[in-house]
Amino acid sequence: MQNRSRHLAFLAGLLLTGITACANAGEPAAVSEPDAAPVQESGSAASEEIWGKYSATLPEEKEEASILVQPIEGLSPDFIRGVDISSLIAEEDSGVVYRDENGNERDIFEILADAGVNMIRVRVWNHPYDADGNGYGGGNCDVEKAALIGRRAAEHSMSLLVDFHYSDFWADPKKQYAPTEWARKDPEEKAALIGEFTSQSLETICESGSVIGMVQIGNEINNGMCGVYDDEAKMGLLSAASAAVRDFSGKHGQDVRIAIHYTQVDDAAGTLKKAAALQSHSIDYDVFGISYYPYWHGTMENMRDVLKDIHAQYGVDTCVLETSYLSTELDGDGFANSVAAEEALPGYPADPQGQAKIIRDIMAYANEAGALGVFYWEPAWVPVGDSFESNQAIWESHGSGWASSYSSKYDPQDAGKYFGGSSWDNQAMFDFSGKALPSLNVFKWVYHGTTAPLRPLAYEEVYLESGIGEEVQLPEEVEAYYNDPSVTGKVRVEWDETDLAAIDVNVGDLYEVKGTLEDGSAITARVKVMNINYLKDPGFDEADHSVWQVEDRGAGDTTDIQKKAADALSDEYAFHFYSTEAIDFDVFQTLTVPADGKYSASAGIQGGDMGADHKVVLYVKCGDEVHVSEPVALDGWRSWKKLSLDGIALKAGDEVTVGISVQGAAKGWGTIDDVEFFCGLD
Repeated sequence: MQNRSRHLAFLAGLLLTGITACANAGEPAAVSEPDAAPVQESGSAASEEIWGKYSATLPEEKEEASILVQPIEGLSPDFIRGVDISSLIAEEDSGVVYRDENGNERDIFEILADAGVNMIRVRVWNHPYDADGNGYGGGNCDVEKAALIGRRAAEHSMSLLVDFHYSDFWADPKKQYAPTEWARKDPEEKAALIGEFTSQSLETICESGSVIGMVQIGNEINNGMCGVYDDEAKMGLLSAASAAVRDFSGKHGQDVRIAIHYTQVDDAAGTLKKAAALQSHSIDYDVFGISYYPYWHGTMENMRDVLKDIHAQYGVDTCVLETSYLSTELDGDGFANSVAAEEALPGYPADPQGQAKIIRDIMAYANEAGALGVFYWEPAWVPVGDSFESNQAIWESHGSGWASSYSSKYDPQDAGKYFGGSSWDNQAMFDFSGKALPSLNVFKWVYHGTTAPLRPLAYEEVYLESGIGEEVQLPEEVEAYYNDPSVTGKVRVEWDETDLAAIDVNVGDLYEVKGTLEDGSAITARVKVMNINYLKDPGFDEADHSVWQVEDRGAGDTTDIQKKAADALSDEYAFHFYSTEAIDFDVFQTLTVPADGKYSASAGIQGGDMGADHKVVLYVKCGDEVHVSEPVALDGWRSWKKLSLDGIALKAGDEVTVGISVQGAAKGWGTIDDVEFFCGLD
């Protein structure tokens, strides 16, 4: 396997050298078996005393289970099978009790160890509290909580990945706020403060008995870090953070790995540019880490290939630092989920079988890339109360929701408006009562697999596009996809006659037809009767976009054509806008009307951070007459809005302009896709 020798050298080094010698370097302590965790014991008195009090071993053969997991060929026992449980202390303080799959109440670290987890990731915020000491939420993840989690991990033979956000609250591609105490500092001052904070925090975590195996300097830093958005200045922050980790490592006679974390791996070229920039600035690090959420970040093949290319071209290791998937279609706490059931991918249903299968597959592709391992994000973030009202009080007092109302001053645009509970409970690996789901065991079952009853996971998606006036013919059979991928076959389906009769082939629209499979399961076909769209390049997918014109009345450089499936309404491309200045532009196309008739126009748009007074409209202009749609309000990522106009009477030969006008605040963003202009019924 590519990168295997480097991978094993890294893990062997962790097993054979003293990692966190807080009291003194000393001689390395005796180590656990390699399948217990991808690290050695600490050389410090604290960690030597607690390391490996509870150890678990991997299965030696296939096991019977309620779900089917295929083994991954050639997977090293040292492959990192990690989980991020940063919200754990807040969950336990909120009264959450964790149980194993048999319903027995147990320490969650025992449950995780028995499931095959060998490394814990924990985020660190500088000071996630307001002036009165009220927590911002999201686990109130300060250094002290990281130390508590790290100690408990060490007791259960698991090392720690420390994830510094260098913020008082969430840091991600859209938000990289500096800690409050650093907000007015310039980049050079922030670099010095980052170095001090990193050193002090690692000492605190180390002294708890934690075994630190990796340190992440920044979280999803694609667009900024610690309130710094200039790339050159950001490199200075990374250098300072890296130097602090190296100093800590050298002081304690260890080999802590340094990870730098990006997301949006679906943009392969952009991700490779990030790695190139790190190399060109001589940033000292070991692991290029990514977030890979399969419903947002493209195919597993692309993820694998990008990680392979980064290792081959830049000589660093790679790791999937965040991933997750749905375990249920339901919401457990009355606070909306980040990922809805309809975003489940074909062949991976929103249940424990689908969750286990996709995590197994992500691990397999990461392994093919030679990656060090995979971390699952927040598998234990479950509901805390028995009603929405009781949940709210607990979220506020213990910080077990994603954000509390106290965070509003620090993050008024997001947390201040949408504070509440766990938007992740339908992606946990525990049910809403805290009982482990069978999918949690995927971390150990990937070695020898399981036997389980055969069951269909999904059926072929039935989607037909039909032109105006064409006959619609739905298939008599559909393909079934089973939990055992070696089993294939088709099943018969009967379509509802009433739904079929309701399809009007003369009216462009999306129709749904319910069906019943021979095993009694329900299925729904979608039939789109296509209008003739007279616009060229309507989805911005063509090689030549010159038919579209842009009038930018703002600072300029506001718009571009972006290749990113997660931000497109369909396919991969969309018209993208963002500016650090006020946004004010039109994108439009001019064409000649082909025939007399009543015409309609529509467009999809999504976006956010546009300010309270933003205005987004669709228009059709013919001579001095201008038809303008009702405005729509952009309120978040993938919250698509439809702009539409209907019944515009036009004559053959009329010259018309179809456009979208967007006005909004600085740092607003969004994408436009699937613009249509067609002739409806007279």
